[in-house]
Amino acid sequence: MKKLFGNIGGLKASHIRKLGNLYRRRLQPQFLITFELARDISRLSHEIRRQIGLLINRQGKIAYVIVGDRQKIVIPDISDYRVAPGRLRGLRCIHTHLNNEPLTTDDLTDLALLRLDIMAAITMTETGYFHKAHVGYILPKSSYGKPFQILNPLNPRDLNIECLELIQSLEAELAQITSLHKGDTDKEKALLVSVTTAYRQTAMSSLEELEDLAISCGIVVGEKILQLRRKVNSKFLMGPGKLQELIILALQKGATLIIFDQELNPSQIRSITDQIDLKVIDRTQLILDIFAQRAQTKEGKLQVEHAQLKYLLPRLIAKNTAMSRLTGGIGGRGPGETKLEINRRRVRDRIKRLENDLWLVRKQRRQQKSKRNKKDIPVISIIGYTNAGKSTLLNTLTKSRVRVENRLFATLDPSSRRLKFPKDIEVIITDTVGFIKNLPKDLMVAFRATLEELEGADLLLHIIDISNPRFKDQIKSVEKILLDLNLDDIPLIRVLNKKDLVDKATTETLSRNFDATAISAKKKSTLMPLIEKMKGSIHHHLQ
Repeated sequence: MKKLFGNIGGLKASHIRKLGNLYRRRLQPQFLITFELARDISRLSHEIRRQIGLLINRQGKIAYVIVGDRQKIVIPDISDYRVAPGRLRGLRCIHTHLNNEPLTTDDLTDLALLRLDIMAAITMTETGYFHKAHVGYILPKSSYGKPFQILNPLNPRDLNIECLELIQSLEAELAQITSLHKGDTDKEKALLVSVTTAYRQTAMSSLEELEDLAISCGIVVGEKILQLRRKVNSKFLMGPGKLQELIILALQKGATLIIFDQELNPSQIRSITDQIDLKVIDRTQLILDIFAQRAQTKEGKLQVEHAQLKYLLPRLIAKNTAMSRLTGGIGGRGPGETKLEINRRRVRDRIKRLENDLWLVRKQRRQQKSKRNKKDIPVISIIGYTNAGKSTLLNTLTKSRVRVENRLFATLDPSSRRLKFPKDIEVIITDTVGFIKNLPKDLMVAFRATLEELEGADLLLHIIDISNPRFKDQIKSVEKILLDLNLDDIPLIRVLNKKDLVDKATTETLSRNFDATAISAKKKSTLMPLIEKMKGSIHHHLQ
C-alpha cells in the first residue's frame, strides 16, 4: 500500500485500508473529480471526523492521499513535481470540509504558494453526503486586483468542467505572458522586494540601487515591490498575504528569482524557501555574485570565495546539499555523519585554507609597501562609491587602459600606475574597489588585503558622481566606511565628477558646500585644478 500522509494516528484499520485503496482510483481528465470518488471521500471524512485531501495529477492518478484534522489538511513535500516559469505544478488538490464552508484563506494561500493547478473543497450534508464542490484557480492576469477565479459552487452532476483543457488554457496564457516579459532566455528574471520600517524615500532609493546591482549582475528586473511595515515579520519579513501576492506576481511575470533588499538570516531564508519554489537571495548575496563575476586576479578570486563561504556556512540547510562548486579534499568521513555536516566541514576547511592564502597576500603587500617606503614614493588612492568614475580618472591622469564600464563594480581588482607631476615629483596612484552602502561585513573582512592598500596612502581622492541623485547618501556611506577602517586621518580631497552633466551654478554651489574640486574625469582639460591641489598636498607631505 502506498504511503498515507498526515494525521492517521488513532484511525481504525478498516479506515486506513479504505484510505489506502483510494490510490487505486482513476479519473477521466475532463472531470474535476468523479461523483463516486467525491461521495466516498465525503462519507469517509464524515466517519473519521477529519478532513481528507487528494492530490491528483493530470493523468487522473491520485499521487497523494492526505489526512488532516477537523479544520485543515497539511500538504506534504511535493517537490517531485517541479515547476518552471509560466507553468503550474501539475497537481490539483481536492479536499473535504466538515463545516460546510467554501474555499478558505488557507486554501487560496496553498493554491498560490504551491502553484497548484486547481484547489477544490468538497462540502457535505449533516449525514456525510456529498453536497457541493467549491473550485478556484490562479488567474494569469489579475482583474480588479483579484488574483484568483472562484467558480460558482458545483452540484454533483456538474463535475465535468473540462478540467484538463482549463489547466492547459491557463498555462498557455501564462506562457504567453512569460514570453512577453522574457528578453533573454539565458538571463535570470527577478522580482526585487524591500520590506522595511524606513521612510518611503529612503526605501525607494535603496530599492533603485538594488535594481542597478541586479542589472549589473546581468539579471532582468521584472518588478520592484516595496512594503512599509511598522514591524518586520521575523519569519518571512512580510506577512503571509503579501507573500502569496508575491508568488502570484512571480508566476504572472515569469520570474525565476526573488531578491530581497534586506539581509536575510538563515532562519528567514529557510522559512521563505519552504513556502515557495523560486530561488531566493538577498542584497549581500547579489553583491557577492557580482564580485565573483568580476574577480580576475588570483587575489581577487581568493577574497571573493572566502566571503562567499563565510556567508554560506550558517545558511547551509539539509534541503540544499549541492556543494560541487567547492574544491579541496573532503577529509575523513565520520560514522553516521550526515551530508549536511560533511558540507559544513568542507566549507570550514576551505575557509581555513583561504585565510592562510590571504595571510600570505597581506604579507606580500606589506613587503611591497616597505619597498615603496624605502624609495619614498608617495601613494595616492582613488576611492569612492561604485561607478563614480574612479577608473576613468585613473586612465585620464596616467594615459592607461584600465577597464571602464557604466555598471556597478565593473572594476574589482585594484590597479596601480605611476604619475609624474611637474618638478619631477613622482607618485603611485591606485584605483581601489568601489564602496557601496551596507557593504557586507564578510566582504569587508575578505577584502582587508585590498583595503589595507589604503592604509599606506598619503592622500585619498574621494570621487563623487554629482549626476547621481543619491550622491549625498553615497558620500556618507563612503566616509562611514573610511571611519570603520580607521582611515579618516589620511588627507582627503573631495572630487565632484561628471560636472558636464550638471548645470554650472549647481556645480559651483556644491563645490563650495563640500569644499571640493569639480571635474569631468573623461576630459583632461578639466583636471588641472585637481592636479594642482594633489601636487600641493603631496608637496606638503614631502616637506
